[in-house]
Amino acid sequence: MNYMALMKLLPQQAVVGDTVSIGISEQVLFVLKVLETAPYTWHLSVEQCTPSLPSFMRMKVKVRLYHDVRMAEVCASQQILTLRSSYHYPNAKMHHRNEKEQVNFFLAEWLKCCLQHGFSTVKQI
Repeated sequence: MNYMALMKLLPQQAVVGDTVSIGISEQVLFVLKVLETAPYTWHLSVEQCTPSLPSFMRMKVKVRLYHDVRMAEVCASQQILTLRSSYHYPNAKMHHRNEKEQVNFFLAEWLKCCLQHGFSTVKQI
């Protein structure tokens, strides 16, 4: 579902550097940026750009889109540079056992909100 939602928000033929700004309200803005493109994959960053929030509270995820299987995979989130499929618990950084699954659910909720209530503009840098 995350793949289909992201494809609705992104340009059809994205190139590296393309950005999409999505506003939910005057205070809540998200930016999707295309980091890499290949024939079957795109690598994106999704970042909340709300100036009133401190940077550590803003959503930041990196997502890889696999076009051949129509799948989106969250690769990194906040300060976690590489998300594992599962973690032993307890662990030194106190990640949940299903941290990657929870981040995917969070992204799904955010995308649902953007598609229902947001407005979007496509910009090329």
